[in-house]
Amino acid sequence: MSAAVIIPTYNEARHIGSLLEQLLRLDESVVGEILVADGRSEDETRAIVAGFTAESGRVRLVDNPERVQAAGINRAAKAATPERTVLVRMDAHSHYPDDYVPRLLQQLVSRETDSVVVRLRTVGRTCMEKAIAAASNSAFGTGGSLHRVGGTSGPVDHGHHAAFVRAAFERVGGYDKGFIANEDAEFDYRLRRTGGRIWFASEIEVDYFPRSTLRALARQYWRYGQGRAQNYRKHGEALRLRQLAAPAIAAVLTASALLGFVQPLFWLVPALYASGCAAAAVFLAIRERSPCVLLAAPALAVMHVCWGFGFLKRVSRRTGDGRRPAPAEQI
Repeated sequence: MSAAVIIPTYNEARHIGSLLEQLLRLDESVVGEILVADGRSEDETRAIVAGFTAESGRVRLVDNPERVQAAGINRAAKAATPERTVLVRMDAHSHYPDDYVPRLLQQLVSRETDSVVVRLRTVGRTCMEKAIAAASNSAFGTGGSLHRVGGTSGPVDHGHHAAFVRAAFERVGGYDKGFIANEDAEFDYRLRRTGGRIWFASEIEVDYFPRSTLRALARQYWRYGQGRAQNYRKHGEALRLRQLAAPAIAAVLTASALLGFVQPLFWLVPALYASGCAAAAVFLAIRERSPCVLLAAPALAVMHVCWGFGFLKRVSRRTGDGRRPAPAEQI
């Protein structure tokens, strides 16, 4: 069983070279080809990939003019040679163990599953990144989702995408390229509806490097909230309590802040929320033994509020996200 590894990129000159070197050290019977789906990077990403392409026939550049991850992965999946029966999705902005791909292939076979998802462990390098990482790896920041905080291996509804049986990926039409975020959860919904199986391999972990500023984190979580709302509008799948929490926080904070101009007691609500974020940050800082993690207080607020407002903005749209199947020709 030989995999086609797909790496969506945009301005990843800092990371793409080391990832390609790591993958090329694996035997061709494991990694048959590597397809870099690049969204027309403006740095040296494409030149670096071209250098590897000249040295190895296993590396190919796939142009992604839409500059959307979902569209790029679909293009790469279509471009993969027919004998590759497994698709592995990897991100340049992450760190993987050397045996990552072989372990995914083993899980696909031993679990007789259509998809393997893994734990996404956020790892910070700067002080702010460490704070964002602590928030992301905790139930305070992500609501306790297994692929974020860890848990027991087993069948799941959704997780961090790692490997697919290619036939299953093609059967459901790949990713919906209209999604700028949350395309993985939307794909998992359609995969389950066709009887597909998703296995969470908790023992396989990916180190993800987070955004380094609160501004960048805000943009990221705004998109995440919009993607979740887009998914909800398309399929009408019931939301979990943790997915309702962020929109509720955003709505309550806004209402209480406005009502505070009429009755100042309402301003206690934002104050209590801020106190809760501060208490959570203290708990995480003690657990991580790092004073940097005290910055998790504003990070948590950014994650909650931006996700919540992104969700509310998208879910309130009158048109554009109707319930419809993703067409197979998207691949």
